[in-house]
Amino acid sequence: MPPDLPLHLLPRHFVHHDSPVGPLTLIAEAGKLVGCAFVNAPIARAVDSDRAFVPLRTCDRGAAPESFALLDRVRDELDAFFARRLRTFSVPLEPPGTEFQRRVWRALESIPHGQTVSYGHIARSIGAPTAGRAVGAANARNPICILIPCHRVVGASGALTGFGGGLDRKRFLLDLEGAEAGAGAGVEGQGPGRGLGAQTRLSFS
Repeated sequence: MPPDLPLHLLPRHFVHHDSPVGPLTLIAEAGKLVGCAFVNAPIARAVDSDRAFVPLRTCDRGAAPESFALLDRVRDELDAFFARRLRTFSVPLEPPGTEFQRRVWRALESIPHGQTVSYGHIARSIGAPTAGRAVGAANARNPICILIPCHRVVGASGALTGFGGGLDRKRFLLDLEGAEAGAGAGVEGQGPGRGLGAQTRLSFS
């Protein structure tokens, strides 16, 4: 990565990675993961920031060894997660967003594997008990899906709600983790549950 570039112009490097929930776009900058997005979601969600211009380049081992090594590690951890061999990710994350969004995303990272919580629970956990709708908006803007587990947030009744990758993917991810959602389950950190039909592999395009 060119050392003479100011921080706001450092390039971001990306790779595409196949997964059981469809191809993912992984984006790195300065040795940290800044984006993990479903390829059919707006790529702007994964690279959005307050910067006017961010170069986005395909990651190459020779030209960007730091980013290549990080993204290789991300791919290994994602594969282990989908194989049910990994429950907690360890790669460094740096999601671009506002201070409020970052507070929400940090709270999402604290939701244990296999459990679900409500938007209201997240709002209370960050000291903003009346900000449930704002929490929902921040959840929808999460630039690093799966690793920042926005899929673990459900409605107050336990019902599945909107998810950038679609509800089929959300069900698949919760099922993979053994979490139960729906019929009043999965609220305020309840779980794990009986699952949602984990062995069915869906086709995501």
